Amino acid sequence: MSDLRTPEVDNLAFALAKLDDPDIIFALLEDMCTIREIKETSQRLDVARLLAAGKSYSAIEQITGASATTIARVSKCLSYGSGGYAAALAILEEKNA
Repeated sequence: MSDLRTPEVDNLAFALAKLDDPDIIFALLEDMCTIREIKETSQRLDVARLLAAGKSYSAIEQITGASATTIARVSKCLSYGSGGYAAALAILEEKNA
């Protein structure tokens, strides 16, 4: 088990999982995170979406403004991570269907 998995992190994950109103989730993110953190985190999810769609690094850089390092990190997580991006992308795909 990862050192990141603490009771505090579990509480955050539990609270996020129980929230079902996007406006309340946004309010929580706005209260907990800086604007930069929210933008960077959402950018990473967009990078994951574009990678999953087969876009090139250069196209993703142009579309999102993400650095090659960020794109590579997200790509590594998509291939070898814990499956979080895949789960989020499946939810987004379901939403957009």
